[in-house]
Amino acid sequence: MDLTTLLALSPLDGRYHEKMNELRPIFSEYGLIRFRVLIEIRWLQFLAEHANLPELPPLSKTANVFLNNLIEQFSEQDALRIKEIERNTHHDLKAVEYFIKEHIEKNSELTNAVEFIHFGCTSEDINNLAYAMMLDTARKQVILPTLNELISILKNRAHEYADQPMLSRTHGQPATPTTLGKEIANIIARLQRQIKQFIDAPILGKLNGATGNYNAFEITYPNIAWCELSEKFILQLGLVPNLYTTQIEPHDYMAELFAIFIRVNTILIDFNRDMWGYISLHYFNQKTLGHEVGSSTMPHKINPIDFENAEGNLGMANALFSHMMMKLPISRFQRDLSDSTVLRNMGAAIGHSILAYRSTCQGLNKAVVNVDQMNTDLNNHWEILAEPVQMMMRRFGIEKPYEKLKEFTRGQAITKASMQAFIQTLALPVDAKKQLLALTPESYIGSAAKLTRRIS
Repeated sequence: MDLTTLLALSPLDGRYHEKMNELRPIFSEYGLIRFRVLIEIRWLQFLAEHANLPELPPLSKTANVFLNNLIEQFSEQDALRIKEIERNTHHDLKAVEYFIKEHIEKNSELTNAVEFIHFGCTSEDINNLAYAMMLDTARKQVILPTLNELISILKNRAHEYADQPMLSRTHGQPATPTTLGKEIANIIARLQRQIKQFIDAPILGKLNGATGNYNAFEITYPNIAWCELSEKFILQLGLVPNLYTTQIEPHDYMAELFAIFIRVNTILIDFNRDMWGYISLHYFNQKTLGHEVGSSTMPHKINPIDFENAEGNLGMANALFSHMMMKLPISRFQRDLSDSTVLRNMGAAIGHSILAYRSTCQGLNKAVVNVDQMNTDLNNHWEILAEPVQMMMRRFGIEKPYEKLKEFTRGQAITKASMQAFIQTLALPVDAKKQLLALTPESYIGSAAKLTRRIS
């Protein structure tokens, strides 16, 4: 049976295959192997340049070009060759080492350097740096650009509808009005706070040997400051050195990063559910595409599938992130392999997140604001002005304002006429009464528009 998208076990590699093209070179098996090759070669080049090892003199420009080409021209065929070697070694990292040795043995200058491939390293020295670079690359190339696209769409909508009044619903009931722009601005502010933390979150790496103490390095070349040297190498990879580890980098930074993902995703679950609800209230219509089918039996329907798809994928992502957060920082004694299969699912969690971010963007681009419905809804609920009337009554010392308005409004159909008639009965100063009589559900929006315009 040939593997096709129809036979894929995961929808990320099946139904959503084409939407994962940016992530696949980073988080696939090929991506992991490619980053392993990169780190092994960069470590060899770094040792030759910085370690002052008599047996490994500085490499010529030609030799460095040869090694750089192994990285830059790394192909699927190269990855398949490594998998072929692995069938004999039964060790994925050793297969990478042997692959590199196969190639550099063809270069006369590099022949003497062959045993400095993987020098002093345990497999985890390479693996932890590979996963760190995968996360760093995805953050820069895919995750942040996608979130920024979503933020840009939200900002445009928020500013466009900063003044559009909208009935609020607290506990599902009609409540003090807001504006559509302000409700979107709330989401933007929440996301921006998390995205800043996401940008600032350090991505750590270690290169310190079998149990984190540079034992093999120190015994072989005791006069070299290996701790400082490995720090410098990790910094050159764009990562933050972690000096205090066992055999494995403890993955605390991953748990911190995934916690931010969970908060971003939870905010967006909240938003997507609200959008679904606003569509059901007809505050938004959806653009129709002639060829699309909304329901298999009800031709009139246009389902809010983008927001539903986003909610589902955000939940899947958060389930994976939650397990990784709890599992990855735990390792028996100095090392066990129970983290290995979990780490390989980072791409799945991020893939579900990216799908959701893009579905949210797509849903927003298809959602058309129904101003008439929003305004009609407001004007059907004059009882929401009980709040400002009560506050004015409190200001001017009218007895039991809450109780009087409770008796007047609760369980009653309040209209413009009945509300204004009630206001006329109040012993208020002329200006205060005039202010309340001029008030409408559409105009009672406080600082909503002003707050929205502050979002940048």
